[in-house]
Amino acid sequence: MENNQMKELPVVVIGAGPIGLAAAANLVTRGIPVKVLEAGDAAGANVREWGHVRLFSPWKFNVDPASRTLLKAAGWQEPEAGSYPTGNELVETYLTPLAATKELASVIEYGVRVAAIGRHGIDKVVSKGRELRPFQLTVVGRDGAVSCVRARAVIDASGTWRTPNPVSASGVATEGEETLADKITYGIPDVLGRDRADYVGRTTLVVGAGHSAANVLLDLDELSARDGATKAIWVTRGRDLSRVYGGGSNDHLAARGDLGQRLRRLVEEGRIELVSGFPITGLRQEGERIVVNGEVGGGGRTIGPVDRIVACTGQRPDLSLTRELRVEFDPWLESARALGPMIDPNLHSCGSVPPHGHRELSHPEPGFYTVGIKSYGRAPTFLMMTGFEQVRSVVAAIAGDLAEADDVRLVLPETGVCTAAPAAAGGCCGGPAPAEVDSCCADDAAAKADGKAGCGCGPVKAPETAQTTSSCCGKAA
Repeated sequence: MENNQMKELPVVVIGAGPIGLAAAANLVTRGIPVKVLEAGDAAGANVREWGHVRLFSPWKFNVDPASRTLLKAAGWQEPEAGSYPTGNELVETYLTPLAATKELASVIEYGVRVAAIGRHGIDKVVSKGRELRPFQLTVVGRDGAVSCVRARAVIDASGTWRTPNPVSASGVATEGEETLADKITYGIPDVLGRDRADYVGRTTLVVGAGHSAANVLLDLDELSARDGATKAIWVTRGRDLSRVYGGGSNDHLAARGDLGQRLRRLVEEGRIELVSGFPITGLRQEGERIVVNGEVGGGGRTIGPVDRIVACTGQRPDLSLTRELRVEFDPWLESARALGPMIDPNLHSCGSVPPHGHRELSHPEPGFYTVGIKSYGRAPTFLMMTGFEQVRSVVAAIAGDLAEADDVRLVLPETGVCTAAPAAAGGCCGGPAPAEVDSCCADDAAAKADGKAGCGCGPVKAPETAQTTSSCCGKAA
């Protein structure tokens, strides 16, 4: 296909969540044709499923700049910058009005699922002239009808919500997990509202060591305070809970720090039973309840019986969409490959992620980009503001504006917890940074106070190359 004909095709954005809509806003701002394909019935459909949860990032971090411009032109009143929305408020106050703007309303198609992406007329083996072929997306509608959509470029912002990790520590469904699926919830149930009847007066085992688990456990404790019979058992695969407990007052997102500290207090007061270092190896039914099998110290142990299980074990990307594309993912995180070393939870927990954009999010397949939480693969702690900067850079690259595309700026609020392997004496990098200092750890703060670039835990940018690297206390990450 001639280059001019390719440019007449739209850029297809998969997903009408916060990052997908931000990508669309950036595209229309640059006058680039766009088509957004959303599997749900409305914008932010996945966010709705955890709509009762209050975000720990305030509004000032949750609005994309290009989207703000479109909304302001439509008379939108921006929420107070320091207030914290729930997921439902994010949808109702921001995503729904954004999707309804005249610039975006006509380019979003709802109720269509992208089943596969390839190149028109060739498979992934063919190299010659590959970049001259438009993308071809296989799309399945509500009625099961299959159609094809062609695109000059594809931005995959489909997220990971629909592909949760299993209860099992091994990464594959454990014995009994599929059989007992009706007693297992993956994600963040609305314990105090919509799903209350499933949990009130019952014993629930919550699996996971992240913020989702913390939210569920806090809700279960509140339900217990109301009825006295609800019980929560918290199971974690590892024993180091520093990430979920967080940095407290050292966390630069105060609500995130408070979440972890509240959970810690409930455990210390005995209101939540904690079983750490318990990788689940199997589930079995006992009457109407579940017995959970696991391993502790090389030996077997059981927990229960319990009434329900909530698996807050994270999500993973659906890689089946790209089987016919030339893509590269990090071999264990399944993130965009270049992004893997920057976000690997085996190495980093500080919250800092080096500035990254189109170069780190692209693939060997020209014109295909993975963005948003899906770009992180199985890594946790993605923030929306990261995705907003990602798509700004990607869209600039698609427009051919490489100066803007390469000028990536991203400063994230630190968690106040900085761990690495192996840990430095006295805690990684000397322990947490002072609360008033924008650093990821004590050593980083001290280095910056001396006018240096920092210890290396956070992003280090080399001005002469505009490339970013990440390390901890001088060790390459």
